[in-house]
Amino acid sequence: MEEQDHDGLRHHEAAAESSVPLLEKKAGGLLYVEGCPGCAIDRRKAENPGIPYSSFLYVWVITLSTALPISSLFPYLYFMIRDLHVAKRTEDIGFYAGFVGASFMFGRFLTATIWGIAADRIGRKPVILFSVFSVVVFNTLFGLSVTYWMAIATRFLMGALNGLLGPIKAYSIEVCRPEHEALALSLVSTSWAIGLIIGPALGGYLALPAEKYPNIFSPDSFFGRFPYFLPCLCTSVFAAVVLIGCLWMPETLHKHKASENGKQSVEAVEGHLIDPQEKVEESASVDTKKSLFKNWPLMSSIIVYCIFSYHDMAYTEVFSLWAESDKKYGGLGLSSEDVGQTLGITGGSLLVYQMFIYPRINKVLGPIKCCQIAAALCIPILFAYPYMTYLSGPALSVILTIASVLKNDIAATIITSIFILQNNAVSQDQRGAANGLAMTAMSLFKAVAPAGAGIVFSWAQTRQHTFFLPGDHMVFFLLNMIELLGLVLTFKPFLAVPEHNDRN
Repeated sequence: MEEQDHDGLRHHEAAAESSVPLLEKKAGGLLYVEGCPGCAIDRRKAENPGIPYSSFLYVWVITLSTALPISSLFPYLYFMIRDLHVAKRTEDIGFYAGFVGASFMFGRFLTATIWGIAADRIGRKPVILFSVFSVVVFNTLFGLSVTYWMAIATRFLMGALNGLLGPIKAYSIEVCRPEHEALALSLVSTSWAIGLIIGPALGGYLALPAEKYPNIFSPDSFFGRFPYFLPCLCTSVFAAVVLIGCLWMPETLHKHKASENGKQSVEAVEGHLIDPQEKVEESASVDTKKSLFKNWPLMSSIIVYCIFSYHDMAYTEVFSLWAESDKKYGGLGLSSEDVGQTLGITGGSLLVYQMFIYPRINKVLGPIKCCQIAAALCIPILFAYPYMTYLSGPALSVILTIASVLKNDIAATIITSIFILQNNAVSQDQRGAANGLAMTAMSLFKAVAPAGAGIVFSWAQTRQHTFFLPGDHMVFFLLNMIELLGLVLTFKPFLAVPEHNDRN
């Protein structure tokens, strides 16, 4: 009887193996399917324990190609709104500028989850390719805007058709081994932050070329008639080059159901060895993992992410408006070129900080304490901003550059740390959905931030001589209140982390 049971088991095993003929078993019990791009990536990771530099290069340039167009408009948005004659008063420019900045994020809010689902079903690569293509088209059209509503429409469509940031975070995790995941996520946040800084620098140098470079561009030339097209053209050309390069990027999504079949085959062979009660508990555990909304470590990190993202977007909107507005309105009276130069220096320092300093700090402190310390340092820095109006000349440039460097390093520290918390809060098969959910929530906050910041900025300019927080003192005070709220939410019991990742 026992011999018959063994024969039956061997027959069952043979049948199970024959049901999945595409499976190829390798060392360590890993299963691969020939012709599957996801399995090819898994095989490469198993065979090459080093850092995947080529894949990380894709992550870097793709993220940068999307971040540059988003922020390149900020240095010249003040002048663009003025030239479109939509604002009847100078004090109203910030109000109208805020809605242009918000239109991109509102469009992304509406479609981020849809793009995340698409990336899980048809692959990361098609979504990334289409997203970069949409940047090329609608960023170019934005530079050709001749009316206020055309500017809003092109920015909205560029956001709605760009579902890149969520899939690229999942992609960065999937192309590397677990020990390199922190570096992969750091690359995403670093490239994004660099783009948000270099973009304004490009905009500051290249906007209004006929005025800044009359020897090269005539007022009657194409760039003279469309004074804000040149920075958009440059970022669109870069995105087009990236789009061509992405044709050779590897896909990471598994394009088969063999993993499910393989699992079913193993369960069929080993089913008689598993206690029924254990099987029920395991099934319940799997079902629980699928509910992202019940995953409090993920949801709490998303909420904190939204608060800090709102702050960063509002700060980005306010910074250029404040730096370029006239001193009689509480600004610094700088040109767009001066602002671009400051942000260019900030971008270079951020690259050095994120690549060489932040990983060491995170290794010692962990992501939560990094967030807390960075947020606490940000408050006194922002408190000092309104007092820069008393400076001028080289002293103003030096102090503003130092403050900008510190502020953006702090922002990158917070965002990268939250990325780590979010991706450690879920299993690998849920990262795409989790990142899509985070993107949807964050995009809503970032859509509201520019409009809110623009309204507050315009309101503050009308109260220059008020006793309590006059002028831009009120703007930076409110930014500090948002930062303080984010800092408070990084503490327990609100911010939770999985037990396996509880370093703090």
